[in-house]
Amino acid sequence: MPLVLDTHALIWLVDGREGVFSAAMLERIERAARKSEVLIPAIVFWEIAMLDARGRIQLSRSCIAWCEQVQARPGVSIVPLTPAISIDSTRLPGNFHSDPADRMIVATARAENAVLLSNDQKILDYAATGSVRSVALLAG
Repeated sequence: MPLVLDTHALIWLVDGREGVFSAAMLERIERAARKSEVLIPAIVFWEIAMLDARGRIQLSRSCIAWCEQVQARPGVSIVPLTPAISIDSTRLPGNFHSDPADRMIVATARAENAVLLSNDQKILDYAATGSVRSVALLAG
C-alpha cells in the first residue's frame, strides 16, 4: 500500500532524526520505496519552504538543495496538487481543522488510497474517524 509522508515525517526521515521511526516503520517505508510507493504531496515542499523561511526548522542544506535531494531519492514520487485534491481538501468528511496544508496532505492520501505517516495528533484523531488511513510514526 502506498505511503504518504506528512511534512515532519519527511524532514525526520531525510535528516535522520534518531529514535522517531521504529525498525518496523523503516522497513515499511523501504518496502514502499522499492515499489515507488513513497508519495510526497507537492504542498509539503511549500510548507517546508515556509518553515525554513521563518526559521522554524533548520535543514541540513539549503532549502532548494534539500528539496532537490528528496525528489532524486529512489522510490519517491511527488504527487501534484490537482484540482480534485484541492476540491476534496475543502470537503473532507467530518470535522477536520482548517490548516490548508494539512487538509491538502490528507486529501492527497485519500486520492492516492494511501496510508498517511504522521505524528500530528489532529491528523491521527481525524484518522480514527475512518476518513483517512494514518499511522503514528513514533518508535516504541
